[in-house]
Amino acid sequence: MSREKGASPYLMLSITMVLWGSAFSSSKSVVEHVPHSVAALLRFGGAALVLLVAVKVFGGGKPAPRARRRAASAGVLGVFAYNGCFFWGLSLAPSLDAGILIPVMSPVLTSLFLLLTGRGRVSAGRLAGLALGLAGAAIFFLGAGGSAQQYPSRLAGDALFLLSAVCWAAFTLAGPRVLSGIDPLSATAYATCTGAVLLGVLAAPDLPDVDWSGLPTGVWLNVVYLALGAAAVANLLYYRGVGAVGPASASMMMFTVPVVNTVCGTVFLGESFAALQAVGALILSAGAVLAALQDRPSRHHAPVAPKTSRTL
Repeated sequence: MSREKGASPYLMLSITMVLWGSAFSSSKSVVEHVPHSVAALLRFGGAALVLLVAVKVFGGGKPAPRARRRAASAGVLGVFAYNGCFFWGLSLAPSLDAGILIPVMSPVLTSLFLLLTGRGRVSAGRLAGLALGLAGAAIFFLGAGGSAQQYPSRLAGDALFLLSAVCWAAFTLAGPRVLSGIDPLSATAYATCTGAVLLGVLAAPDLPDVDWSGLPTGVWLNVVYLALGAAAVANLLYYRGVGAVGPASASMMMFTVPVVNTVCGTVFLGESFAALQAVGALILSAGAVLAALQDRPSRHHAPVAPKTSRTL
């Protein structure tokens, strides 16, 4: 039995969600000590190095130029644009907000895109879920605006998290196409390296201002965790999961991220929601689940995992 058949795609996606859920508070800890652009570079610059070593050690064949270009293009959206907005948002708002808006809005936006492009079924359940999700998001933003005394820039940060969700929904929808003709390890490496280079350009003006010798040990431990676990390993597992079960089912797994993030944010950072935000989060989550459930493929039309060469 090949390793592709032996590894459950939902197990891989579950591990990914735990890594991502804990990454919100971990990233917030780094942003508190360095500029947000530098924090993004540290996370994905480190991940790029790890993935390049993995490709060298484990191989994966030489993809066609077109496949490499597709993977690199995905990195512009899913690594550079997503994380540029995400880390900027973290410098303005609590990580709890990111852990709700990004993973919960992503399935809503994925379902909405599938509906608008005719790739999804029009049903009362889907329309109700989308309406409920968008209403919950509006209430969440109203709650963010009402907590201006504690977090003056919270609303602006939440807007950036919403842009991150847009980027991630598009990245997820592009996943199966990106994986066509290329193994998940190589696809992840090309995407991450491309995004890391662009993040490096973005961070260049801020690098001289960082007091590198004065950074606490905890910051470096968080950077290692983010680069190795939450970026390199998690993105690889996510690519594999999307290739096996499709973007709609993969996006359903995102609902476990807020749970992990809420625990980490409250325990390690002492963050909290405003009451109105909590109500909005519950409504948004309910709508997102209802909408995303309509996108799940039938048992007879489940996507087939792409054939790959040797991977991790």
